[in-house]
Amino acid sequence: MTNDPITLEIIQNSLQAAADEMFAAMRKTAMSSIIYEVLDMGTGITDAAGRIASSGAGIPAFVGVLDKSVQFIAGKHDDIRPGDVFITNDPWHGGVTHLNDLVLAMPVFADGTLIAWTANIAHNSDVGGMAPGSLTGEATEIFQEGLRLPAVKLIREGVTDQSVMDIITCNSRMPDFLLGDVWAAIASVRVGARRIEGLAEKYGAATFTAAMDSFMAFGEASARAQLKGLPKGIFELSEPQDDGRVFSVKVTITDDEFTVDLRDNPDQDVGPTNTSRDGTVVCAQMIFKSLTDPDVPANDGAFRPLTVLTREGSVFHAREPSALGFYYETEVRVYDLIWRCLAPHIPERLPAGHFSSICGTFIGGTHPDTGRQYTIIEPQIGGWGAWEGQNGNACIFSGFHGETYNTPAEISEARNGLYVDRMELNTEAGGEGEFTGGRGLVLEYRIRTQSGFLTAGYTRSTVKPWPLQGGVEGSGNYVEVIKPAGTERYSFVSGLDLTTDDVVRVVTSSGAGYGDPQKRDRDAVRADIKDGLIDAERARQLYGEI
Repeated sequence: MTNDPITLEIIQNSLQAAADEMFAAMRKTAMSSIIYEVLDMGTGITDAAGRIASSGAGIPAFVGVLDKSVQFIAGKHDDIRPGDVFITNDPWHGGVTHLNDLVLAMPVFADGTLIAWTANIAHNSDVGGMAPGSLTGEATEIFQEGLRLPAVKLIREGVTDQSVMDIITCNSRMPDFLLGDVWAAIASVRVGARRIEGLAEKYGAATFTAAMDSFMAFGEASARAQLKGLPKGIFELSEPQDDGRVFSVKVTITDDEFTVDLRDNPDQDVGPTNTSRDGTVVCAQMIFKSLTDPDVPANDGAFRPLTVLTREGSVFHAREPSALGFYYETEVRVYDLIWRCLAPHIPERLPAGHFSSICGTFIGGTHPDTGRQYTIIEPQIGGWGAWEGQNGNACIFSGFHGETYNTPAEISEARNGLYVDRMELNTEAGGEGEFTGGRGLVLEYRIRTQSGFLTAGYTRSTVKPWPLQGGVEGSGNYVEVIKPAGTERYSFVSGLDLTTDDVVRVVTSSGAGYGDPQKRDRDAVRADIKDGLIDAERARQLYGEI
């Protein structure tokens, strides 16, 4: 074994390259646009104990799932062999999120010894349950949300367990898509495993393991060094939510620890807006990482100073068998709650509130050209908040959703049997200030099938993105359905009937403003008017003489 720092650094960079190659393999071979276009997935490599060693691209909230999934799998199974591939999606069996998100994990061996795991996660279009797309606001228990896979072997020593695969596909309304996406995930973990086996063969298993331990130690040291530069004290916030509940957080920062206390929160919901404890931990990890050293790849060591406290039976630590289909809207609330609590104290890292919702939009039915079931799954883009000296970004994903993309109109039309009639900036009032929030989106889908449906779940609809230093709040997220009889507006809706030429209009919020609007540069105001981002009358009301 060698402890040569150059060799250890080469191995660590090779691990990063392997995780990225896993991501590319999955993206290029998946069947569903939610994976290959939106990139609603994540990849990573852990050590033998399931500690995250290298994170690939993808949704930060997904990458944070993988170590927790692997740790559960490793703890459940005694008979782990080369060539095995495990699958889970159940929040109480290592799945963390909801049943649509399939986690695949593969052990990697060198000279008969387990040295690492490769893992990935992606949202799959339909895994059964009471509603197409496996999501509905009507669910009251997880059994209604789809097939539960409790960390089982899908492949045994390189041989597919066809019975398990058949159970998975038989429970889906879109079995061919699901089968293709699962095989893409299998290809991904196998690619990563081959790369790790090559590293272990080249440098030796002991040196390979030492490299992972070394980089985790570096991650911890880096996080602790950055932690010392954060403001110290106890910071608290309570915030009303769109549904009337109040969420609270207390953050305690010392030189050595960053503690997030979420115990004083409502009991779990009877519906599907709960989350697991592991999911709540991921939210805190993302904020912590953004504050301590966002430019260094995430690994287990980077999160060692972080402690998260939850209360079992609360909305942030739901008990089995609660429904969790819309977990992501609750988790993005946790993420934003911690962000808002700390933003006034760390303004150089945390801007004003952004649209802060996944705005998941599920439209489905029978494809008018092929006769097959389709479900379009589209997280939406929106506006980010401003901060000192900077306007917010327009039309990007929420910080929780991370490194993903919207689906091109051509793909939605060709694959999903509808028309995209409109895609433009949302110029509704909101987000003004000395520095303005970025604009959200207006997107219109026109239905082609005679019998379709809409399911959607948006937050930050009533309680809008929060401003800083005297800025104006954002405009709010909502979805409208335009029918001949009139237009209805929703934030949450499940299984709404759609028919030919109905229009689903998605409207996402602008980010909130920063600073007194009266201080905004007048040339910037005139440019906003010229670009159509604000009308002249509202500009005069907010900014005075132009």
